[in-house]
Amino acid sequence: MLLEQFLPPRFRTRKLARKAAPAASGGVVAEPATATGPLPSISLQAVGQWLVQGFFLAAGMFSAALGLKGFLLPNGFIDGGVTGVSLLVSQLTGVPLSLLIVLINIPFIGLGYYHLGKKFAIKTLLTILALAGTLLVVSFPALTQDKLLIAVFGGFFLGAGIGLAMRGGGVLDGTEILALYLSRKLPISIGDIVLVINIVIFGVAAWLLSIETALYSILAYLSAARTVDFVLVGIEEYTGLTIISFHSNEIRRMITDKLRRGATVYECTQGYGTHGHQHLKVEAIFTVVTRLEVVSLVDEIYKIDSHAFIVMQSVSDMKGGLIKKHPLR
Repeated sequence: MLLEQFLPPRFRTRKLARKAAPAASGGVVAEPATATGPLPSISLQAVGQWLVQGFFLAAGMFSAALGLKGFLLPNGFIDGGVTGVSLLVSQLTGVPLSLLIVLINIPFIGLGYYHLGKKFAIKTLLTILALAGTLLVVSFPALTQDKLLIAVFGGFFLGAGIGLAMRGGGVLDGTEILALYLSRKLPISIGDIVLVINIVIFGVAAWLLSIETALYSILAYLSAARTVDFVLVGIEEYTGLTIISFHSNEIRRMITDKLRRGATVYECTQGYGTHGHQHLKVEAIFTVVTRLEVVSLVDEIYKIDSHAFIVMQSVSDMKGGLIKKHPLR
């Protein structure tokens, strides 16, 4: 009976039900055809997803460690965000960078736990601990003495690490978590908050270190930011097109039959345009193509209707559909 107290409630319920069954059926207990064990079944797809995410997190951690210890740290350069604060404090106080990265990120991990979920917080904590351990144990040689190369490639490897970690479902820098939280409290965007934080960091670096170091650090930050965008979005950045035309049926058939792309059609009413106020019913078509395919698609649309109204917007990622099945012809 003592061991039963430690069983999960659902298993205790099943056990009590089996004990009560003989009294109701004259002592005969029918065993189920298939018994469900205490361990939940895990699909191969879930295991594969965990492995891929683990690979991204490990690769991101190693790349960030290379950028920090192989480029930025030996030459006194810093980066933006929590990583930049850790580098700055480490240079001024002599405290090991690996310890500072963990300590300064802990409040942001707690913030992420309450606002982004337990799984995200655990991934982030494990990745940051792994990064700190790598910085403490692994030694990277100084690959170059050229300050320009140090700034550019240090930022590149650090940005690649941050982007890969995001691909794996975690982060290596808590600044984005703070920016997300503040954006919900203040009437400014996440990008504006990150920009203000980094302006303060680089301003303090210029005051405490030197203007030259701050300028090279800004270059490293820009390189890292651009690399993060490239890793997350990739070369095949998607573009969503909304086409409004009275020849919507012909345009839809061209997109689906000729170009082999998916399309969504919805009805709308014209408001105000080149002909003033109108309330005519018209169909709008929405489709998504890669950035390299936009020109070909727009040319095909204008062959059908030279007065079509087209709105384009960037799409960071796409899953499913007909995006990658067939090339444009």
